[in-house]
Amino acid sequence: MAQNYAHGNYSHTQRKQVRNGGGGRTPADRARRTLSQNFLADDHAVELMIKAAAPRGLVLEPGSGPGVLTLALAGAGARVIGYEIDPRLAGRLASRTRSDPRIEVVRGDFTAARAPREPFAVVGNIPYAITSRIVDWCLRAPALTSATLLTQREYARKRSGDYGRWSLVTVESWPWFSWRLGDTIGRQSFRPVPSVDSAILRVERRPRPLVSGGHSYRELVELGFGGVGGSVRASLRLRYDGVDAALAAAGVARDAVVGHVHPDQWVTLWGRLCR
Repeated sequence: MAQNYAHGNYSHTQRKQVRNGGGGRTPADRARRTLSQNFLADDHAVELMIKAAAPRGLVLEPGSGPGVLTLALAGAGARVIGYEIDPRLAGRLASRTRSDPRIEVVRGDFTAARAPREPFAVVGNIPYAITSRIVDWCLRAPALTSATLLTQREYARKRSGDYGRWSLVTVESWPWFSWRLGDTIGRQSFRPVPSVDSAILRVERRPRPLVSGGHSYRELVELGFGGVGGSVRASLRLRYDGVDAALAAAGVARDAVVGHVHPDQWVTLWGRLCR
């Protein structure tokens, strides 16, 4: 598989580390800064992840690290493929689990991996700096059933609509995936301690899509999020007829800005304007 070890410097995601007496850093220190590594060090947090994920069958884990979550997933009955880009950690975990048929460790970049053809889930304590890349990978994988991700709390709140606003990523994928905000995991549950809290984000594939026309739905949403005219109404009227009646049917105010339109309302708008 393709491997990519250049994640860049994401040291802003964690507190400054104290230099050792010689003024340098150990290889472990450098890896933690370069790869945005903040490892789970709290059994209760691991239990919350396992409860949210309810793992079974094949599970892919981005960023296995020292294997705390890997072992818990396997212990809960999953068959785990753990991806770890840090060769030092990957080697240690592979040696530790060599005799465990439930666990396979891959030294490489999860986002460069080929998605399995069989149904699978993704569960992981993922680096803040590549959260969007991992989420995009999950949404593109045809056989993905769910993704249970420990992310920066702000990111999880934005994607799940917890601020009362909805992002393009969530709205555009809504007919195929539900998004739910889970438990908060405090920063003290990690080592090194990051500067912000985390939260569990659950993305689950729906049994049946809410729309029948994926291309037309995405075109509608992208036009609405294009920012033309300052309101959803002004944007949609550029291309569609009957916008006012569709907005009324969806319960959307005529002056509503795009972020305040619930994903379910977008599905109604699609039904009125695109079918």
